[in-house]
Amino acid sequence: MTRMSITNMPKTTTIDDAPLISRTLARAFDDDPMMRWFFPDDASREASLGRYFSTIFTRQYVHHGVCERTEAAAAFWVPPEAQAKAVPDAETVQELQNILGDRAALFRDAVETAAQHTPQEPHWYLALIGADPAAQGQGHGAALLRSGLAKADAAGLPTCLESSKPSNLPFYEHFGFTVREELRLPGDGPALWAMWRRPRRHL
Repeated sequence: MTRMSITNMPKTTTIDDAPLISRTLARAFDDDPMMRWFFPDDASREASLGRYFSTIFTRQYVHHGVCERTEAAAAFWVPPEAQAKAVPDAETVQELQNILGDRAALFRDAVETAAQHTPQEPHWYLALIGADPAAQGQGHGAALLRSGLAKADAAGLPTCLESSKPSNLPFYEHFGFTVREELRLPGDGPALWAMWRRPRRHL
């Protein structure tokens, strides 16, 4: 039986965790097809991703989501009662546009496309999860996924997520997700797999 290391025990985040979380997620998403599409310049991608994740964390998810971290991973969940609030306000949109530059329109279209395919049934939404590649295989992502799924299961609610990285699909399938739909993002964007998981009852 694998013992959980103290470094991959999920902890609730605070806004003070923003530097750690933005660095971790910038490294985690460096090879993500959708993030490479939004930030195509290799030289500036890590810095741009750091600003992007810091912005959405400090302005959206830490206030309206359920955000957890380990020493090398982070996850942002949005329960159904928070989904109307966990959308960027005008200031946040402007900040994201500044970070994305000439890719801002592609980003907006991608977000709108994904939103059109969001299930209407009440659910927990996994907005993002990522682990620093240097810590892969140490259970950080799995620990955060189990923690969030336990909360959704306790509420008797399904969960959904999107992934643009096909190699991640088996990881999610291991935890009970199935592919609900495959989307093609506009503007010759990458494929996006929408995944869904029914709640499990724990005896």
